[in-house]
Amino acid sequence: MYLKKLKGDNLIPKILPQAIKSVETLEGDGGAATVEQVNFGEGSQFKTVKNRIGEIDKEKFTYGYTVIEGDALMNTLEKICNEIRFEASPEGGSICKSSSTYYTIGDIEIKDEEIKSGKEKALGMFKAVEAHLLANPDAYN
Repeated sequence: MYLKKLKGDNLIPKILPQAIKSVETLEGDGGAATVEQVNFGEGSQFKTVKNRIGEIDKEKFTYGYTVIEGDALMNTLEKICNEIRFEASPEGGSICKSSSTYYTIGDIEIKDEEIKSGKEKALGMFKAVEAHLLANPDAYN
């Protein structure tokens, strides 16, 4: 149960129901190798994606997962590998750093605008979660 709270699969649909309607665990216990399905909200251009969790390191504050299936891959991507890491900020608080590796199908090339748009949406979601957690610091202890 702790890992579910850590990932926010209950938190994000509460904060951003227009973006993410629900997150369902299909396989696993929330740790490495868990497969989950993200069901997007009414306002999203996509319906679902399936993610496989690669790593959760609570000591290093890292979370890795791979998008393995779903319409967000747009029939052009085989998968997207993502790593999210939190680091201490010199001003206090934390900084979220992320990296993504895109694996295309065949010779297909993805446009920088598409990658930028996806990253901007993810950043917007992160900022909404951050604002909620700052306003409710004891909600997930």
